[in-house]
This record gives sequence, C-alpha cells and structure tokens, in this order.
Amino acid sequence: MKVRGAVAGVHGVLALVHVYWATGVTWPAGDQRVLSEAVLGRVVSFAPGVVLPLAALHLVLGAAVLASGRYRVARLVMGGLVAGLGARAAAGVVWALGIGADLGSAFYWLNLVVYTPACLVLLVADLRLLSAGRVKALVGDSRG
Repeated sequence: MKVRGAVAGVHGVLALVHVYWATGVTWPAGDQRVLSEAVLGRVVSFAPGVVLPLAALHLVLGAAVLASGRYRVARLVMGGLVAGLGARAAAGVVWALGIGADLGSAFYWLNLVVYTPACLVLLVADLRLLSAGRVKALVGDSRG
C-alpha cells in the first residue's frame, strides 16, 4: 500500500533529522536555542542523549507502520502512534488559537503552517492503515 510506505518514509526522514541534530548541527537554525524555540516553542537541549532516542522512536514507528498490515503487535504500536498524534494535533490547535503560544514567534507560525497540519495528515493516514489492518485481521489473518 502506497500510504503505508509514505507514512513509514516520513518517520524515516524524521529519524534522519534527529540523527543529524545529534551531531551538533542546528540547521535550519543558527544555533541550538533558536532551533529549540522554533521546533518546540521553548529552550530545551538538543544533545545526542535527547535526540537519538527520538530518532530510534521514529525508526520503530516506521517499522510498525510497514508491518501493521501483517502483525497485531505492530497495530498496537500504531495505536499508540495514533494516540500521540491525536494529542499533538489537539495541542497544536490550542496553540494555533494563541493559547500558550507567542503569536509572534517562529514556533507559532511553524505550528500553524507545518507541524499541526502534518500531524493531522499523518493521523488520518494512520487511522486508514489501522482500519485496513483491522479488516484484514477480521477476515482471517492469523499471524502476529
């Protein structure tokens, strides 16, 4: 399924971005503080001990997406992914309304134009994949 590959690919790209940041490079920002404020809306560490586990998480999520059509455990991992994306999308809507976010910040605009829409698109795609996996399980897929 093309959707499965695309969603897994997004997680692969996000894993690579986190590994890239773990090297100390702060692109597309000029320094770690600016990067942190743009990505998270506040200053936090982008040290390897913080971003490498996030890279690993994205690799696991990408693998779960790829395997979700065949294995129940992968569908369970995707269920967690859907819950996390739903929570992030809901928070993004709250921030887009100006609650808890500085309307003039880079984070506010990136959240409004990139982060929240991306979460919503991934959420819909993941829900479609979970539904397809559930139907497949109901019609007799005994693996997993």
